[in-house]
Amino acid sequence: MRALLPFLPYAIVSIVHVTARFAEHPLDAPSKLWLMPALALGVLWASATIRPWPRGVVLLLVASVLFSWLGDGSGTFFPMFDDELPMMLLCFGLAHVGYLLLMWRARGVAVQRIPRWALVYALAYAVMIAVLIQHTGALTVPVILYGLLLAGTAAMASRCGPVIAWGGAWFLVSDAILSFRIFLPEAMPAWTSGMVMLTYTLGQGLIAAGIIAALRRRAAAEPPAAVSARPAS
Repeated sequence: MRALLPFLPYAIVSIVHVTARFAEHPLDAPSKLWLMPALALGVLWASATIRPWPRGVVLLLVASVLFSWLGDGSGTFFPMFDDELPMMLLCFGLAHVGYLLLMWRARGVAVQRIPRWALVYALAYAVMIAVLIQHTGALTVPVILYGLLLAGTAAMASRCGPVIAWGGAWFLVSDAILSFRIFLPEAMPAWTSGMVMLTYTLGQGLIAAGIIAALRRRAAAEPPAAVSARPAS
């Protein structure tokens, strides 16, 4: 419970936002912009007691969260563009690059090879692109590239233990629903707007908390001599 305490503000903001989204309440818009700052706070707070402090990993994780924040608020942060979607794809794409680097290179985060069942993500990607490509127009190439990053994050997360694996899966589900809402809006009922954010907040929270938990386990497992001799990373 003590390890989860730093993520309590994020959980509270997530509940408020998701509830407002399902209820179509005006609190939906402002609460969305508090999600990722609350998660970044949780990451910094939860990692503060890890010794040595894994500076590089934590800062990359915070950067990924903050790029997600820019994606969440692309319409607010980039008002100079008539269409917010390209900037949203760019910001979330950079966030996924950060997550991929963490799951691939951060020592102690990955615990196994990519399991065979993760091939389902390649299948999901192929189906999504086959359906959406008829409606993406000028955004076809960005959508294809972003989809690769999204499926890659989910697949890479599958090698990092159940918490991060579930985070990657929910993130993929969230963006899949959002993609259909953007490009095939007539096929998506209103309640799927709430499902986008429910699965999104779950995915982001589980990835961040899972990475911090992995760093904590790594620090606890290392002998003191190795810890003192190795620089933070």
